Amino acid sequence: MTDEPTGRAAMTSNGTPVTDEMLARLADKAEAGFDLDRLRPRPPGRPRIGAAPAESLSVRFPPELRHQLHQRAEAEHVSEADIIRRAVAEHLAHTA
Repeated sequence: MTDEPTGRAAMTSNGTPVTDEMLARLADKAEAGFDLDRLRPRPPGRPRIGAAPAESLSVRFPPELRHQLHQRAEAEHVSEADIIRRAVAEHLAHTA
């Protein structure tokens, strides 16, 4: 892993762009110190996406559709998987 810029803006885990103001606020908070009694350890593994552990599904996309998916995910600051899950849920809701 290198520290060289990738040309893409840094994002938080939920897709929010990282700004200089955000970094300054976080640095101030860190310098002030944390209440270690209030910090909760995270459970191991990926976060749940519902009531039960999520299952992985492999899907192949033609290049143009994959490109459109990538563009939409970047524009909305979400993952490609989020776009796919939302599209499938909407499709199933309208065809039920």
